[in-house]
Amino acid sequence: MIDEISRRVETLSYWQQPILSAPLEGGITNRNFRVKHGDETFFVRLGEDIPVHGVYRFNELAASRAAHAAGLSPEVVHAEPGALVLRFIEGQTLNAAEVRNPKRLLTLVDLLKTCHHEMPKHLPGTALTFWVFQVIRGYAKTLREGESRMVPVLPRFLEINSALEHTVGAIELVFGHNDLLAGNFIDDGKRLWLIDWDYAGFNSPLFDLANLTSNNEFSEKQEHTLLEEYFELRTDKDLWRRYHAMKCASLLREAMWGMVSEIHSELDFDFVKYTAENLERFEKAHTHFVENIA
Repeated sequence: MIDEISRRVETLSYWQQPILSAPLEGGITNRNFRVKHGDETFFVRLGEDIPVHGVYRFNELAASRAAHAAGLSPEVVHAEPGALVLRFIEGQTLNAAEVRNPKRLLTLVDLLKTCHHEMPKHLPGTALTFWVFQVIRGYAKTLREGESRMVPVLPRFLEINSALEHTVGAIELVFGHNDLLAGNFIDDGKRLWLIDWDYAGFNSPLFDLANLTSNNEFSEKQEHTLLEEYFELRTDKDLWRRYHAMKCASLLREAMWGMVSEIHSELDFDFVKYTAENLERFEKAHTHFVENIA
């Protein structure tokens, strides 16, 4: 299997001479490689459409090109079915503690605002949406059809999902990244890059903000500061309630992503553990929301 995947990288039509490739660790959706081609270094992502997760490569390609045009991501130099080739960024992927560093806050806000408001100017027409509450409903359907071990708890999750959606209410529509894990930020020593656009689509800015803070365990004080810097106003009770509803939805979606991956992914990764960890975080956040904010 490994040899077959390596051959797939080596036979991409972009190469003009033999390459040296090495797999990169960390991805739990795609297979990623660093490729040396002459004097240049590239990042290669192998991955087909993943309908159960709403991942469609035409959308990822359009978003990746728009992200480069907006100054957020490296250049896409080649694309063919199942493969994407980008210029390699020499730098350090962040961890959660580095994302939380107060010195990075304004940079993160600028990155998100550029993503939300500048990227649509560079998209080639239509793009997908990522409405987390519909994603959760779709995951529930997939889990029932796949006879997941989690089927008995789905009615409760769907009831919570509807209540959270009602709390969020009407939204501003922007273009979101929708997968703000620490590993999707790269610091090259001069600037911060935002990568991996598998789940990109139109959404509420509240989702990216909540996804960023929940994935990287921001403190309550840091959450307030992020919201106030992004919206350029003080956080009132309504915004705080709507933000926390979206945060709960982000955590529930992450847990259900793990549940679906348990039964559909072929990658060598402990998705059962991933599900359990994110379910625990969701339950804690939802209890706090119900008892203190809603």
